[in-house]
Amino acid sequence: MTVTEFLPTRRAAVADAFFRFQSLFGLVLVFVAGIVFSPAHDGFPDFLTGGNLFNIVRAIAEIGIIAIGMTFVILVGGIDLSVGAVLGLAAVGSAVLLVENGLGVVPAVLLVLAAGFVFGLLQGVASAVFGIQAFIVTLAGLQVARGLARIWSGGQGVQIEYGDGPGEAPLTFSLLGERTFNGLVPIPVVIFAIVAVAAIVFLRTSAFARHVYAIGGNEKAARLSGVAVTRVKVLVYGLSGLLAALAGIIHAGQLNQGSPNDGIGYELDAIAAVVIGGTALSGGRGSVSGTVAGALLLSMLNNILTLNNVESNVQLLIKGLVIVAAAGLQRLRPTP
Repeated sequence: MTVTEFLPTRRAAVADAFFRFQSLFGLVLVFVAGIVFSPAHDGFPDFLTGGNLFNIVRAIAEIGIIAIGMTFVILVGGIDLSVGAVLGLAAVGSAVLLVENGLGVVPAVLLVLAAGFVFGLLQGVASAVFGIQAFIVTLAGLQVARGLARIWSGGQGVQIEYGDGPGEAPLTFSLLGERTFNGLVPIPVVIFAIVAVAAIVFLRTSAFARHVYAIGGNEKAARLSGVAVTRVKVLVYGLSGLLAALAGIIHAGQLNQGSPNDGIGYELDAIAAVVIGGTALSGGRGSVSGTVAGALLLSMLNNILTLNNVESNVQLLIKGLVIVAAAGLQRLRPTP
């Protein structure tokens, strides 16, 4: 290989590495900025205190779980706008089943997870089988889930009180709001970590994951290669609904209530985490590890701005610019 042939190849390799790990580079950059611009006490940055770092992760446990499901959906070239509403529906369902119906923790959790999975499957069927655009299907699903939550709860939040009497939930459910490892690590963070590791391994090793990437890369070619495109798409939406329901259960356990208004706007944060994580909105390229890094970056950015008492309107502006910048980088990514 001549020098003139080597240099373009080298530049392409560097560019590919940058775009593949853009979320990690961004995460490191924001982490350093957090240290530099953090208020300090006794010469030590508030940003680096153990409590603050765990709060950063705790703040994105629910969004992170939803974003993992969203990653699978976007990888097949779809979108799911209903996840925030499904979270609200699951939070309401958890509260009602535990408090008003007197179910135990395990039956209530299983029923709520099943409801989220079925809700996602139905959206997948509407999109993949009947050919309705995923944007329209899941936008309608957002309204349906929010309406069901309001009907189920009577339009009001359902408080969760713990005890052994009627109208009280089992004390076990309150563990979702507690911490483990000597009171350091919030339980939702542990659940988020387990889901993230399982999803990363699954996406890297399973035949189903290869089919997901194939469909997102070229659906027609995947179908001609024998991939069960319709079935994979339906299951991906089912997975998204399942993880949104899991996030709703965690939400109810942390706040000790379920409200039909819970989860408003969560779908946008989840999509933002996926985009910042380097997953292409056109499908076929991306990773769960990138999504996790993207979710952490967003939470870290929120934390830095809050520590510096930046007003909420300016925070929204900065977050929006970061998301646009991440999407713009995707446009510059070389086509493989």
